[in-house]
Parts: sequence; C-alpha cells; structure tokens
Amino acid sequence: MLIRLPTLSKQTGCDIFAKAEFMNPGGSVKDRAALYVVKDAEERGLLKSGGTVVEGTAGNTGIGLAHVCRSKGYKCVIYMPNTQSQEKIDLLRMLGAEVYPVPAVPFEDPANYNHQAKRHAENLPNAVWTNQFDNTSNRRAHYETTGPEIWDQTDGTIDGFTCATGTAGTLAGVTRFLKEKNPNIKCFLADPPGSVLYHYVKSGGALLERSGTSITEGIGQGRVTDNLKEDISLMDDAMQIPDEKSIEMVYRLLDEEGLYVGASTALNIAAAAEMAKIIGPGKKIVTILCDGAYRYQSRLFSRTWLESKNLLNAIPDHLQKYIVLS
Repeated sequence: MLIRLPTLSKQTGCDIFAKAEFMNPGGSVKDRAALYVVKDAEERGLLKSGGTVVEGTAGNTGIGLAHVCRSKGYKCVIYMPNTQSQEKIDLLRMLGAEVYPVPAVPFEDPANYNHQAKRHAENLPNAVWTNQFDNTSNRRAHYETTGPEIWDQTDGTIDGFTCATGTAGTLAGVTRFLKEKNPNIKCFLADPPGSVLYHYVKSGGALLERSGTSITEGIGQGRVTDNLKEDISLMDDAMQIPDEKSIEMVYRLLDEEGLYVGASTALNIAAAAEMAKIIGPGKKIVTILCDGAYRYQSRLFSRTWLESKNLLNAIPDHLQKYIVLS
C-alpha cells in the first residue's frame, strides 16, 4: 500500500508517497527478507523440519523471522546489539525467540553480533545462519515483490526512489527492478551519520569513510554488503540525513500526516523531501515506511532520552506536546 503524504507533498511541490510496510504481519519491511532467507535455506536443503534459524539483527528482521519460524515450526535464535530498544527484545521473546543481546562492536570484531550468530548456528545440528546482510535472497525479496508493487501502484509513473540501508536488500532490490523498467528513474541512497555508504557513493567507490554516530536503529553500515555490491553503481546519488532532521520528522509526521513512525522511517521521509529539492517539482517520489514508533516509544517520546542525545531542541516548540514520557 502506498500512502501519499499531502502536507509534505504540498510543501515540496512533489508527490511524496510512502510504502506502508508496517502493515506486514510482523509490522515491518523486514518481513519480506525474513521469508525469503528461510525459503532459500529450505530450497538449498540447509534447513529441515524441526530445525533452528539463527540470525544477527538489530530487531526487525528477527521479529519477521520469529513469525516465519512459528508458522513453519522452526526454533528461532536472535543475536542483537544491546543498544536496541527494549520493546524489540520483549516482542522477540514473546514470539518465542531465544534472544542474546550482546555488546555493540564493529563488524571487524569477532564479538560482533553477526559473527556470534554464525558461530551459534555452526554448533547446532539442523541449524542455519540466515546471514541477512550478505544473503542475496534478501535483495531478491525486494526485486520480486517490493519493486514490482511500487511500479504497479504508481502505474509506472515514479520519478524517484530513496531509502536508508541496513542490509541494503530493500534499496538494492527495488533500485534494480525500477532501473530495469525505466533507467531514468532516480534512485538515491539515504544514510545516517556514522555510516560509510554516503561517502562511498559520493566518491564513486573510492572512500569508505565513517564519521559521527546516529540514534537510528537498523540502518547505516560500516561496509558494503553483498546485497549492495552489484547494484551500488545504479545509485544516482546519496544523501546524509542528520539525527536532528530525523527526530524532527518523527514529530512532524505524527502532527501533520497522522503517522506514528520510528526514526529510520522519519529519515526516509526527510530524504524524500531532500530528493524533491534536488530533482525538482512536479515529480513522484517513493520511499519506505519501515515500521511503527511503538517499537521505539520509550526513547523517541521521552524527554530524558531526547535530552541525553542533545535532540530535544530539534523538535519545534509546538510539537513538544507529543513528548509524553519524562
């Protein structure tokens, strides 16, 4: 389902549309990748009845996997950075997943949550590490479903697409499909601070430079994943969206569009607005509503948390009425 954002569309002079991925069974865009990586393991004979699915995830892929595993009768084990919201951890456990929150360290560190997930799977019989970051069935999910849906839902009249990346499955899969349909469609990578991909795209692949940190969850990367490697050349541009713009957009979307979303979704919408300035008025731009804010509400709507991140002043005075937690 595509939702047109009337206030933002009027302000930018473009038709801004957002794909409502929070309507998926697990409540996020990651449901698509979760289903495809499990199907891929089954098709390759790596996972049999009663087996265990293990993954390293910032949360939403894990939630999608927990749903898929329950429906297929598999056990689900999730490793995740301990910086993620408690709401995600609680939901995973409620869905029956075994959850291991571990210290957030760079991918190069053997203690990184992805490497711990891989080792866990290797030590179990009939278990698979689904490897969402470098398993290209993730990208295939969006090439075969999300991209075609966006094309059909816009009647092929889309001019631009942008979204942030974690695994890069959504960005790469949708971009590849859209570019095959019409190479004139502009596709921009949207990145939070602390990720290397903005500089990588801007430098034509010459720089993997990281600077800063971000409060967004599940997006931003310190490397180019296999899901993105083959399609990085298809990106027309990249934008870096500061946390201040993302957090302001969380509150603006609630007030102006009636959408209750998290920071990564807000970053996508902020990026769509920036893209409108770059490609000019009268265009149709699509991005992704990744999930809802209920998975982050104890942070995003907490005055104490916002102050601790120096983000309270990013929220206009008239929108601070939505801060409901001390």
